[in-house]
Amino acid sequence: MMRIDSHQHFWRYTPQDYRWISDEMTVLKQNFLPETLTSTLQRHNIQGTVLVQACSCTSETRWLLDIAGKTDFVCAVTGWVELSSSALQRELDALSHPLLRGFRHQVQDEPSPAQWLADPAINAGIRQLQQQEYVYEILVTHRHLAEAVQFATRHDGHFLVLDHLGKPDLSLGAAYWKKQIAPLAALQHVSCKLSGLLTEPRPAGMSARDLLPYFDAALEVFGPGRLMFGSDWPVCLLAGGDENPWDLCEQATASLSSDEQAAIYGGNACTVYRLQPLPITGND
Repeated sequence: MMRIDSHQHFWRYTPQDYRWISDEMTVLKQNFLPETLTSTLQRHNIQGTVLVQACSCTSETRWLLDIAGKTDFVCAVTGWVELSSSALQRELDALSHPLLRGFRHQVQDEPSPAQWLADPAINAGIRQLQQQEYVYEILVTHRHLAEAVQFATRHDGHFLVLDHLGKPDLSLGAAYWKKQIAPLAALQHVSCKLSGLLTEPRPAGMSARDLLPYFDAALEVFGPGRLMFGSDWPVCLLAGGDENPWDLCEQATASLSSDEQAAIYGGNACTVYRLQPLPITGND
């Protein structure tokens, strides 16, 4: 089974396209391309990735698909499309590509995420995506998990994936987050990416090791069959050189069985994104 990083990005940085990259995120204000990531994947024994959009425009999606077609380790792309467009089907046809497996929108950046999630035109677009077996990734913070539950309940025609554990409020603790996330985890068509925690705002004195209870809670409510490892590279670089998502997830899953670890590190992503597992060779 391939080891899959279910969440990574590429971009050619321009301030106007990536406005979410603030002045405090200096390390992200540069180009991040396949050759920048290759050595990191090799170091952490990752054979494949899901490449995820970071800009709300179809031109970036076309660019990502072009890169994916030329990059051996990119197994699937989650792109962006205007879901409320009356020409949605025409846009989907124009984007059609063997590696395009899903879509995402940065709902967290909307003026009213709750209103966006309830918008009839958006919901019609999601139904259309699911009819064509595209995965939809939900990107919200802890503030709108209740609305995300309502959204996910309406759309059970295909897989939904929650990004970054729903961006919990780390000041409230893992037990509180577990209660928040349980209704979403109860929906069997919803999976969750073990990603993004290292760059969420932390209370003073909270270390990376203090994040492990969130992984434990995710395992309790989703189970190892609906969790996927994601590095959120290069955004994870904001955590600094001493903390990285690969080591954190290894610690969090160390006590699991080999089958459970294989599911989190590849099997579940292969199922959700319809990836073709490749034989991994090594020294006998």
